[in-house]
Amino acid sequence: MKDWFLNLQWYEHVYLWLGVASTLFLIIQIIMMCFSSFGGDADLDGDGEIDVDVDSGVSIFTTKSITAFFAVGSWAGLLTCSLSSEKLQWLSVLIALIAGFAAATAVVLLMRAMMKLQSNGILQTENLIGKRATVYVSIPAARSGRGKITLDAQGKFMELDAITEDGEKLLCDEAVEIVATEGECTVVKRIAKTENAVAE
Repeated sequence: MKDWFLNLQWYEHVYLWLGVASTLFLIIQIIMMCFSSFGGDADLDGDGEIDVDVDSGVSIFTTKSITAFFAVGSWAGLLTCSLSSEKLQWLSVLIALIAGFAAATAVVLLMRAMMKLQSNGILQTENLIGKRATVYVSIPAARSGRGKITLDAQGKFMELDAITEDGEKLLCDEAVEIVATEGECTVVKRIAKTENAVAE
């Protein structure tokens, strides 16, 4: 082992130490990721609402992807150096770049998949607008108090707080439509009986 280390060329030392440093940093990131909900930007605000920031585009320039690029690329380059002749050392650079980009892309796709799993379990209240629900606990008129509604959304049955701007109280089992959301509370309106009959 000592002889192998002493016989390394300068570029092999670059691969080795860059690989060691980036691998250690990547391990630290993985440990931190496990303690921060898969590394997502999920924060519990003072108002009790959960905000999740899920990037809509695939960006490869993140800390984790860059670290993976150097970690995998460095070890791939060092391995290529040890297996090829001195005349083909340029091949190690090419393989290191290819392996690094592949690792970075894999990390980005993996993080995106985990973020989607995380966000799917969180209620996206803005997606409820326009959905129909049933009054579960009567809702006082003209925003004078809260009641509750039930509905099927995001693939599950849920119960939500609700208020209404209607001038009359909304009674239990009445059909309503969600017209807006205010934090985790919904704003609903009564569905006219004629409209409800047509829908049925």
